[in-house]
Amino acid sequence: MDISIFFLLLCLLQTLSLSSSNTLDTLRGTSLSAEKPSDKLISENGEFSAGFFPVGDNAFCFAIWLNESSTPTVVWMANRDEPVNGRGSVLSILADGQLILTNSLGITIWTTKAADLTSLEVTNLQLQLQNTGNLVLHNSKGLVIWQSFDSPSDTLLPQQELTMMSSLISRKSQGDYSSGNYKLFFDNDNVLHLLFQGPTMSSLYWPDPWLENPGQAGRSMYNTSRRALLHDSGYFESSDHFQINATDFGVVTHRRLTLDPDGNPRLYSLQKMNGSWEWVVTWQAFSDPCRIHGICGPNSLCSYDHVSGRRCSCLQGFKIKDQTDWSYGCEPEFSIPCNHTDESSFVQLAHAEFYGSDIFFHQNVTFQFCQEQCLNRCDCNGFQYKYDEGSGYYNCYPKYLLMSGHQSPNFVGDFYLRLPKAGLFYSKIPDGEFKLQCLANLSKQIIRTYENKTVKLLLWFATAVGGMEVTCVLLVWLFLLRTSKHPNPDPASQGYLLTTKFKRFTFDELRKVTRGFKEYINIGIATRRSWIEEIIDPMMFGKYDKVKMELLVKVALQCVAEDRDERPSMNQVVEMLIGHED
Repeated sequence: MDISIFFLLLCLLQTLSLSSSNTLDTLRGTSLSAEKPSDKLISENGEFSAGFFPVGDNAFCFAIWLNESSTPTVVWMANRDEPVNGRGSVLSILADGQLILTNSLGITIWTTKAADLTSLEVTNLQLQLQNTGNLVLHNSKGLVIWQSFDSPSDTLLPQQELTMMSSLISRKSQGDYSSGNYKLFFDNDNVLHLLFQGPTMSSLYWPDPWLENPGQAGRSMYNTSRRALLHDSGYFESSDHFQINATDFGVVTHRRLTLDPDGNPRLYSLQKMNGSWEWVVTWQAFSDPCRIHGICGPNSLCSYDHVSGRRCSCLQGFKIKDQTDWSYGCEPEFSIPCNHTDESSFVQLAHAEFYGSDIFFHQNVTFQFCQEQCLNRCDCNGFQYKYDEGSGYYNCYPKYLLMSGHQSPNFVGDFYLRLPKAGLFYSKIPDGEFKLQCLANLSKQIIRTYENKTVKLLLWFATAVGGMEVTCVLLVWLFLLRTSKHPNPDPASQGYLLTTKFKRFTFDELRKVTRGFKEYINIGIATRRSWIEEIIDPMMFGKYDKVKMELLVKVALQCVAEDRDERPSMNQVVEMLIGHED
C-alpha cells in the first residue's frame, strides 16, 4: 500500500513538472496580458523570451528577445510602429486561428494573416516559443498556422530564411524601435538589394548602383527562388550567389544578421568579454558608412575616418532641418532668382560627390561649358565635373537635387555648389589657379578659373591698411628710441633763453599753435599743467622734450584715427618727423 502511494505521488510530481515546463514556452490559454510582467513565454533552453517589451513610459510592444547578452536583445517585434498601453492591452489567440493584439480600448493594433482553416485545423491551438527564437502558432498535430520567422523585423536569426515575401527594415535609432529608412529585400531582378526610403525620395545603394548590372558584383539574376539563409556556423548564402563568412566562422555561439539604423547590415556574434556576454561585429557590408545613401540627408556632406567616425555637415548656405534626425538633411538659407545668371557663382567642394538627380549628362566638355549649362537653368543647384578613366575625358553632371553627399580623399572629382554671390563667404579654389586632383597618368586640361572680385579687393585693401598701421607704430617707436638717447639737450639749441629757460617762439609757431590766433594760451597768472605732463611717465623727472613728445603723440593718434581718410600716409609721417628734426 505504501509503495503504491509512493509511486502515485511520484507520477503526480512528474506530471506537475512537465506541465510547469510546458507552460513556460507554450501558451495553452487564450491570451497574454501587458499588465503582468510574468505573463511571458520562455523557450525550453531559457535563451529566448516573448512578451510585452517596454519601449517607453507606459508603452509596450509584443516582442521576442534574447536573454543571453548583458542587456536583452530584441530580435522581433509585432507592433513596432504603434506601441500599446501597459494596462488592458492583450495578445489573444482567436478561434479562427489568428493572433490579435488589442490596446486598452479594445482596438486591434496588430494581427496575423492566416489562410482559411477548417474547424479541425484550429482545434487545440498552441503558441510556442522554440529554442531557435521562432514563435510558432500550431495545433495539436503540429500544423504550423503562423510563425514569426516568416515576418522578420530588422533581424535574421540562424535557420531563419529571408524570402521574396519578407524583408528586413531597420529601426529608427538604437533607442527607437519604430521602422527606419532602410530595407534589405529581394527585388524583381532576383537580387538581394539595400534600399534607402527617405522622406522625399528613395534609392538603391547595394550592390553599388553605378554598376551596369549586378553581375559585375558577382550576383546572379537567373535564380527565381529568392531565398537567403543564415547558418549557425556564421555562413550566409543567398540565391543570387551572394555569400559571406563571419570572421569567427565555425565557432558555436549565438548569431544574428541585423540591418542597423544607419543602413549597414552587420553580422554579430555573442562573445564573452570582460566577464559579460557582448555582441561583436563579425561582418558588415560597408566599411565606409558614407557610401550608404541618405545617411546625412539632402544638402549635406558625409565624411568618415577611423578615428572620429562618421560626420555629417550642412553645405555652405544651408542649415540643419531637424536637430534630432539627420535623415531630414539641411535646408537653404538663400534663394537664387531665376534668369539672373550674374547673381550666382560656385564654390568648389574637393573630392565630393552627390549621387543621382542628374538634370542631364554631357561627355567630353570643358569646365566653362559645364558651368554655363548650370547657370542657365533655374533648377540647377550645382554640378559634378569628373574625369572618366575609361573614356579619357571629362564629364559634366548638373544636379537638381543634392542627395547622398559624400566627401572622401579617395574620390577623384570635385563638386561645384551654386550659391548667390552675396553668400560666397569663402572659396575653396586657390586664387588665380584651378587644379583638379587628378592621377599622374590622366590627361591635362586647361580650365579657366573664377573668383569673387569684390572679396579679393577687400582683402587687398585690408592688408594694405594693416601694413600701414604697423609701419606707423614702428616709426614712432624708432623716433622715441632716438629721442631717449638725448635726455638733456642744449637749451639754447632748443630755442630756450639761457637766463630764463623760457622757449622763444617765432610768429609762425605761435600762429600755428593758437590755430591762427583763435585760441588763447595761459591767460592770467595761474597756468594749468600741459596735457603732455598729465600722460608722461613721472619717473622721467621732466627730462624730456615736451614739444617732441606732443608731436609724437599727435602723429601716433593720427595713425589710428577712426576715419581712414584722416590717417597720414607713410610719406606724410616721415615728413612730419624729419621736418621737426630740421
